[in-house]
Amino acid sequence: MVKKTLMRPTGLPVSASAPVVTPIMPSVVYASESPDRLDDQYEGRAKGYTYAREGHPNADVLAQRLDAMEGIAGGIVTGSGMSAVTAAIMGVLKAGDHIIGGDQLYGRSMRMMKEDLPRFGIATTLADPTDVKAIEAALRPETKMVLIEVVSNPTLRIADLDGIAQLCQDRGILLAVDNTFTTPRSVKPFEHGADIVIHSVTKLLAGHSDVTLGYVVAKDPELQQKITVFAVTTGLTASPFDCWLAERGLLSFDLRFDRAQETAVKLADYLAGQPQVKRVLYPTRADHPDTARAQSLLHGRGCNMVSFELNGGREAANAFTKGAAQLAFAPTLGDVSTTLSHPASSSHRALTADERAALGMSEGFFRVSVGLEDADALIAEFGNGLAAV
Repeated sequence: MVKKTLMRPTGLPVSASAPVVTPIMPSVVYASESPDRLDDQYEGRAKGYTYAREGHPNADVLAQRLDAMEGIAGGIVTGSGMSAVTAAIMGVLKAGDHIIGGDQLYGRSMRMMKEDLPRFGIATTLADPTDVKAIEAALRPETKMVLIEVVSNPTLRIADLDGIAQLCQDRGILLAVDNTFTTPRSVKPFEHGADIVIHSVTKLLAGHSDVTLGYVVAKDPELQQKITVFAVTTGLTASPFDCWLAERGLLSFDLRFDRAQETAVKLADYLAGQPQVKRVLYPTRADHPDTARAQSLLHGRGCNMVSFELNGGREAANAFTKGAAQLAFAPTLGDVSTTLSHPASSSHRALTADERAALGMSEGFFRVSVGLEDADALIAEFGNGLAAV
């Protein structure tokens, strides 16, 4: 007769072999054998899990892989790229502090700087990250952090990472770097003096537009602890299934990155020769305003992003997207498929027309995230869009 048991699971079946793929562990809670053993976990004498908001196996496996890519240890995975940005800022700063942000941050990061942080008593200033003197001019006695992207979104300007890192080091200010566009394949910010590195894992790292995740890691373990505690307290938890999908995506990351970058170079060169196109921005092109810095900082890698501006404003933009019907017009990046984004109507719509114009984003401005399609077929589809213009 089979003995009846309680509902509590008894554990995984014993096996003489091991899985070659990380198992998905969706459990929200983990049982301990005694209060003393639970104390051991919370007080650092034993490694274990308690409640998924405080950490779970799939998040730790993914974080360790990302740590290795950035050459660091102790990072955490969060529920989105913006939650990683939030944890980095709110876990460290307090009312009365001041933060400087690059003036071409991702739209939601910029909104946080302009509208949300001031509500919590954190003063903010936006400054040009391509000019260290502009960052220096924005410093105040209460400045505690500078947040920049290595390559700006969406105009693809290259930050003076080394200059800003030295300035922050000299003044005792934390430097947080959003490395989403560039990834560790192009630059490792800790090697240039960064204190905190942030990723939207949703994008190139996971690479398939089927997860929403972020990652944040600090060089100083005490600083990392503050960030982690804030993330746990506010519930910026990553889904185990999303972490599992992202880990799978990382296995092909290098191949995806290099293929997309190779096609991006060809697309940028093609667009630059078309009469409907006013200008093209790609970091390794000789006509890019920061091409010398791209060569030295990114080791000649231009990444997979291309931006361009059409003559004719919004009318031309509408005609182009309709003419290039096989291109996904979607405000994302890093997918295996090429996606087309129009900042004026998506990521930077919260800015006024004058504010966008000051940053170089007209109604005819597009950002392209190049995917893994055949280069000739992709260029042909761009040709269809331009023909409609």
